[in-house]
Amino acid sequence: MTILCISCFLKGQDFLRACKEAGNTIYLLTKESLRDADWPHDSIDEFFFMESDVNTPENFQTLVQGMSHLMRQRNIDRIVAMDDFDVEKAAWLREEFRIPGMGQTTARYFRDKLAMRMKAADAGIAVPPFSALFNDEEINHFHTSVSAPWVIKPRGEASATGIRKVHTPEESWSVIHELGDKRHTYLIEQFKPGDVYHTDALCKDGQVVFCRNSKYLNTPFEVAHGGGIFRSQTLPFGEMEDKALKDLTSRVMTAFGMQYSAAHTEFIRTADGTFYFLETSSRVGGAHLAEMVEFSAGISLWKEWAKLESDMAGDRTYKLPKVEEKHAGILVSLSRYQWPDMAVFNDPEVVWKINKEYHVGMIIASNDRKRVSDLLDKYAEIVARDFHASAPPPDRSLD
Repeated sequence: MTILCISCFLKGQDFLRACKEAGNTIYLLTKESLRDADWPHDSIDEFFFMESDVNTPENFQTLVQGMSHLMRQRNIDRIVAMDDFDVEKAAWLREEFRIPGMGQTTARYFRDKLAMRMKAADAGIAVPPFSALFNDEEINHFHTSVSAPWVIKPRGEASATGIRKVHTPEESWSVIHELGDKRHTYLIEQFKPGDVYHTDALCKDGQVVFCRNSKYLNTPFEVAHGGGIFRSQTLPFGEMEDKALKDLTSRVMTAFGMQYSAAHTEFIRTADGTFYFLETSSRVGGAHLAEMVEFSAGISLWKEWAKLESDMAGDRTYKLPKVEEKHAGILVSLSRYQWPDMAVFNDPEVVWKINKEYHVGMIIASNDRKRVSDLLDKYAEIVARDFHASAPPPDRSLD
């Protein structure tokens, strides 16, 4: 099979390698600024570059034109978007050239936070009260019928990027007026305090075949807007939260029409015990959560997604490897040092350390969940005291 992979971030190297190892021809479409990035060149048959990665109709038409020339001499069997911001590009090209996979309508459910909420609500999945920002009267009705605080968030960004918290109708309208002609690309919803969870899954034939559930110890909103330390830990296996999140993830994937892909989904659990859907995506989770899942489950989400895509394209039966049950947690923070000395994080349960400028971080894995929790707390204190640095909210997510 010939697979066109699209990624405007440097990510998915394991996916590319696994796809190539499966015997496929691999093309990579990325942005020009990543031409010299650390891609696995031995796993990529040919590169193609775009000047702009912005998702606009004009850029989509440029991609279509380039694809039309490419396909005069080559067949493309599948298109895979490896990042949130590439989902729309892939869907547009699939629709134009009638290539199997997620089309534009389904892609909306995995990219557009307004479409997600409407679809989830229609399926009976709890979502925080929300409103589009299309109509003034509807916004005023939201202000009077839904108690504050509220968050105004972009429909198309990832993670906690671009979210503004407001407490009064006047403050809300001030933010909405600031958005100007872009206000239709945002929504408003009730802020629900609580614990935030994420599920990292693989789907095949419309069914969730693998799902590992975890809880953020510092929410993405807190990290992005408060300069906190990013931490997450896998949930106790087989207990109430774990079972509830597996069920909710399956319901979301079914409602949204997912057929086969990796998926990263987030929920919040409020003080009364209710789980609310927050967002989902048809990709592997960022911020090195894939590595945490691998040390917990023995499942490489990137590699298994590649095998799944290859088997679906080649009309073969995909089989998930044996899943392990090990407790794991991750801690990642910006560092005030370019290359911090992480020798202090030397407990035997430390199975991975980040290798990135101005970052400090590690993954901890153990059969003892309390040991993971204790080390995450211990290391968070050390990082906060000796390493941590903060920065303004990012333009995009931790990915």
